[in-house]
Amino acid sequence: MATAARRARAWLAVAALALGAAAAQAAEVGDAIRLPDITLLDGSTVPASHWAGKPVVVEFWATWCPFCALQNPRLQALYDKTRGTKLQVLTISIDRDPREAQTYVKQRGYTFPATMDSDALRRAFGTRRGLPELYVLDGKGRVVQKEVGEMIDDDVAALARYAKP
Repeated sequence: MATAARRARAWLAVAALALGAAAAQAAEVGDAIRLPDITLLDGSTVPASHWAGKPVVVEFWATWCPFCALQNPRLQALYDKTRGTKLQVLTISIDRDPREAQTYVKQRGYTFPATMDSDALRRAFGTRRGLPELYVLDGKGRVVQKEVGEMIDDDVAALARYAKP
């Protein structure tokens, strides 16, 4: 009995290490990402099917991140400029309290889609390497661009090129 219990504990330890190693891998250019159903900060739900066939700019941010505070207005400008095109924007707050993220977005007048980080999104993108962290997914869900850290005005504006067919 003790041997069976020891084997079970050893198996669980190996499984936990394997899962931890998999979770530690951040998504990179060339990886395929399947966005899950998303519940936005305003309570509305965007089904996974909404993202299919469309390029998506995904940004991870936090209310306490000074570099995010500089980049988010640029992302709002991109969102405003590309509205009505295939290019989608999704921002993901890594804050613990959704109320803080909601207040932050509302106070700054951001209208881009914003959600909270979740287990499903962590499984899809892996571990954060910095903030802000931005991914561009093509219409097939492949990562075609990844940026860790603040992007300057021209670099964020240049993401509009993904709106073209």
